Amino acid sequence: MAKTARKAAPRSTALATPNRERPKEPQRYKASKEELLAFYKQMLLIRRFEERAGQLYGLGLIGGFCHLYIGQEAVAVGLQSAMKVGRDSVITGYRDHGHMLAYGIDPKVIMAELTGREAGISKGKGGSMHMFSVEHGFYGGHGIVGAQVALGTGLAFKHQYSKDGGTCLAYFGDGAANQGQVYESFNMAKLWMLPAIYIIENNQYAMGTSLARASATTNLYQRGAAHGIPGKQVDGMDVRAVKAAADEATQWCREGNGPIILEMMTYRYRGHSMSDPAKYRTREEVEKVRTEHDPIEQVRQRAVQKKWATEDELKKIDAKVREIVNEAAEFATNDPEPDPSELYTDIYAEA
Repeated sequence: MAKTARKAAPRSTALATPNRERPKEPQRYKASKEELLAFYKQMLLIRRFEERAGQLYGLGLIGGFCHLYIGQEAVAVGLQSAMKVGRDSVITGYRDHGHMLAYGIDPKVIMAELTGREAGISKGKGGSMHMFSVEHGFYGGHGIVGAQVALGTGLAFKHQYSKDGGTCLAYFGDGAANQGQVYESFNMAKLWMLPAIYIIENNQYAMGTSLARASATTNLYQRGAAHGIPGKQVDGMDVRAVKAAADEATQWCREGNGPIILEMMTYRYRGHSMSDPAKYRTREEVEKVRTEHDPIEQVRQRAVQKKWATEDELKKIDAKVREIVNEAAEFATNDPEPDPSELYTDIYAEA
């Protein structure tokens, strides 16, 4: 008896093919005077905040691990400028202070979290690596390498399922790019055409190992090719380039084209964490990047050249930023520690 041929199940609208094969190549964003100076202030806030965090760590006021964002400021500021609080979501790894500051979260509660105080954004229980704010759509701060990529894919699914128009920005580093769950996430995101922007912050070193020694292929933006996910390599030291790429990527996702990968070519000036002496690279290498590609200095020079700000005006911005950071440090060292009863809160979610 002949078997009846099975009809293939129809593909759902969530699995529809993309509208375009690849987004267009963006030009560097043409920032207005107000936007450029705002970028300058935001990046400077991250730089000064992280410098102060490093000092507090040295004084023993910050415990555990502490990963500073110095050198990578243009990535967070440029990307977050394209995101909208209340619509979009963000998730990242353990180098998260800069991302939170770029998202407009109060420096006082971030610094208080670093020092383990009651007013910390995670009530002093998360520390440097595990900051969280549902109110801002900021879902961590994750200490497990690459774990946030799978979670970010879930957030993108939430945006698609609820039809809220949101996009998820999932940050991870060049070291995490070799983790298996990253590729499982890529496959799911493309299969379901999820609005996920995967940000690879390629700061050249995974802990103490250079990218060339750890990865058979070093063009990380191509890592989604097997899944049909387009990718772009972006100058992560130029906030204008990052902003332009972010605008194009968010538009790409909101048009229903599925996920996209942005590889941000950036550089961290400090060690992997505060306990890392960074002897695997030379001072000359670091100084060359600082001298020729520093993200903040680029904006400062551009503002002066365009006569949008004088040196004195920029110094006043720096002074104001230092004041904000000093106030945050003062608050974070004087706020009380959490009550011992907090050990038993936020452990389980009640259904």
